[in-house]
Amino acid sequence: MVLTNSAEPNKKKLSQENFDKNLIYQCSSFHVGGKGGAETYLTSLMNYQIPGVSDRVIKNLKNIDHSQFKLLHLHSPDFLLDVTGECPVIFTVHNHSLYCPSGTKYLAEKNTICQRKFSYLGCTWGKLIDKCGSRKPSRVIDEFKETQRLQNILKKIKVTFIANSDYVRQELIKNGVPSEQTVTLRCGIPIPQTAISPLTIETHKNQRMLFVGRIVPDKGLEWLLKSLVHTNPRIQLDIAGEGWDRPRLERLAEKLGLTNRIVWHGWCDSDKLNRLYKECFTVVFPSVWPEPAGLVTLEAYARYRPVIASAVGGIPEHLQDGKTGILVTANDIKKLSDAITDLSTNYQKCVCLGEQGHALFLKEFAMDVHVKNLQKIYENTIFNF
Repeated sequence: MVLTNSAEPNKKKLSQENFDKNLIYQCSSFHVGGKGGAETYLTSLMNYQIPGVSDRVIKNLKNIDHSQFKLLHLHSPDFLLDVTGECPVIFTVHNHSLYCPSGTKYLAEKNTICQRKFSYLGCTWGKLIDKCGSRKPSRVIDEFKETQRLQNILKKIKVTFIANSDYVRQELIKNGVPSEQTVTLRCGIPIPQTAISPLTIETHKNQRMLFVGRIVPDKGLEWLLKSLVHTNPRIQLDIAGEGWDRPRLERLAEKLGLTNRIVWHGWCDSDKLNRLYKECFTVVFPSVWPEPAGLVTLEAYARYRPVIASAVGGIPEHLQDGKTGILVTANDIKKLSDAITDLSTNYQKCVCLGEQGHALFLKEFAMDVHVKNLQKIYENTIFNF
């Protein structure tokens, strides 16, 4: 059940009569069941049915008596602006929008990760010259205003900030969040309900690899296509995802002579995505922006598949180079093509990396492990309020 906005006179009555003081509530403007990483995570939390946590998602915190809540778990940055301090609050940081107006910390013009702290001068330069995110004047102004509003309250509100990687936790601290209010809790995903098994020799011989994600420049698909040119022509690439950059990349693929080696699947439902994972010998995660964490790695581990990924952001905290996959320098065509060739020609290595990744997943990233750690954070936050 999802709470929707009611008429103004009824909001106070709704909050008094329909909220249970003994429950924790998730709060988000994200769509439960949506296709993004944050939406996927929130959906997993709701489906897990954590004891003591409501099955409702609060979509708006305005005009609600916060003192009636046992704890609020926020997922959308704008909700921080409505925190009253009347109950314990946790905020899970899903991206960089608290301290980066574009939310990416990636300078497309330079193909580098931004190291600046938020400032009007530095971020204006980043937008206009270094091409960090949108450059539409109206959107830039709105992003700057929102980031400034969030920056103004970060030090004023008593909130426990959950970072999904140490990389993100350090960025929070660097941008003014007190270290004692931050904690790292890496992502978790459910164990697949479909049959899963280690990579077979037959599947490896089919030479299919998989990319899963939005088709936008920050996800590194252009780099992957340029690297694919330098691999065995038998290797096929399945692309599961959609995005505004797809037409340009389809033209690039044609120009590179890759049309017959790529299948563009668009957005896939869970059944089709499971099939694509099952049919690949490796999953490639070539993001060039500093991914806070990335669920793709965990989804591959859960299905016994090794991962080739860029060493940016929080990805190296989830991928053990040489043990569960291969880390490569972002935008390095030779290193990425060499990694693909390595796994495409070494079945035993693929199996070994996949099995070790699956073992790591069960130990650290399965949803039941994640929820146990999250419950401890809930308990500590309530106790210290």
